[in-house]
Amino acid sequence: MKKILSLLTFLGLLLLVLAACNSDEGATTPANASVNNKDIVEIDFFHRWPNEPRKSFYDQKIAEFQEANPNVKINVDSVLNDSYKEKIRVLVSNDGLPDIFSSWSHSFAENLVSSDRIMSLNDIIKEDADWSSNFMETQFDGFTFDDTTYGVPFTVDGKAFFYNKSIFEENNIQVPKTYNDMIDALDSLQKAGYETPLVEGLTNTWAISHYLGTIFQRIVDPEILAQDYNTSTAKFTDEGYIKGLEIFQELTSYMGEVSTAIDHEAARNMFAAGEVPILYMQFAEVKMVQDIGDVNIGFFNFPSIDGGKGDQTALTGAPEGWMLSKNAPPEAVEFLKFLTSPETAMEFTKVDGQLNAIKGGITEENANPTSLEAYDILLDSSSTAVWFDNAVDINVADIFMRGGQSLATKQITPAEIIVEVQQAVKKLQ
Repeated sequence: MKKILSLLTFLGLLLLVLAACNSDEGATTPANASVNNKDIVEIDFFHRWPNEPRKSFYDQKIAEFQEANPNVKINVDSVLNDSYKEKIRVLVSNDGLPDIFSSWSHSFAENLVSSDRIMSLNDIIKEDADWSSNFMETQFDGFTFDDTTYGVPFTVDGKAFFYNKSIFEENNIQVPKTYNDMIDALDSLQKAGYETPLVEGLTNTWAISHYLGTIFQRIVDPEILAQDYNTSTAKFTDEGYIKGLEIFQELTSYMGEVSTAIDHEAARNMFAAGEVPILYMQFAEVKMVQDIGDVNIGFFNFPSIDGGKGDQTALTGAPEGWMLSKNAPPEAVEFLKFLTSPETAMEFTKVDGQLNAIKGGITEENANPTSLEAYDILLDSSSTAVWFDNAVDINVADIFMRGGQSLATKQITPAEIIVEVQQAVKKLQ
């Protein structure tokens, strides 16, 4: 009997211990579940850099944020420029925008905002001044419409002619200040043996738009330009557009047949290899050139055009940044702040080479002398001419860009392009 009682007592104690253990496990299960499979906040993140070094940079930033925020899972997708533009338009039209995504400024951003599916950032900017005060205030303009800010600038960029200083010095060629000087320099380079002294990847229509936008800005009266860049008032009847297209066609005559068969990356590689003396590029490409070759890079802005009615020293370029969908969770806002912190910006420029929009974000610590020179040119520019394909309706831009390709092969005239543009704007109004 004593043995039986002892056994029962032992079994009773064992049951109590097991019950206590089960109770403890029950208390910890919800917490584990919230991290592993419950209450996980998923953020859809979309950008346009599936190539290196940015792909790895943003993959690393995602990993860092998720490690610091174990309840967050970030789903990332990325495609290149033209595909990105098409995909983001489909997503916004289907109410399928990702929570956070990269965006160009001005008309591109404005078109997205018109969908009423983009989050206003006014309150976020106001409530967290420690974060928002780090940005260059001027770079918010391209993301602000009707006094409401919908995007955060992260990169600043400008477009200039990159030239091979060594080639210019060896052939005693002066850096051009006027368009006529430019033609003289190109002629001199051809005489020196450079059959294609200027090159461009004309299969990329956006590269054509950068030329045309700059040329139109130099030639056309600013008031007329503003009228024509507004779809509701556009006419495109000013003779300056014809002259601008003629100038572009003249420049393509120095590019050779190779330019109609290659993309911009191939053109950049040719410049980096020292094969061609001049290429119209973005400051974001400085590091890309330097990673390929050992060219002594110089810069000059698009030269002034005699008789032009625009600002002859404006610099083509614009910021790029991030936007949030209207229904993005609070965790996406925190991820946005993480991506645009001064620390991330400094590291980004050091890894990628592109200039950032953070105050004091470009120093000798994260940028080489060439990039610092480019940064000074950008800061000293009298005004900014926005990328043409972001400044006008995409249907109008497409006609100009396709027309530019045909101008290079002499399959169309400037007048024919303008007629097609005028017909297009009438249909849009």
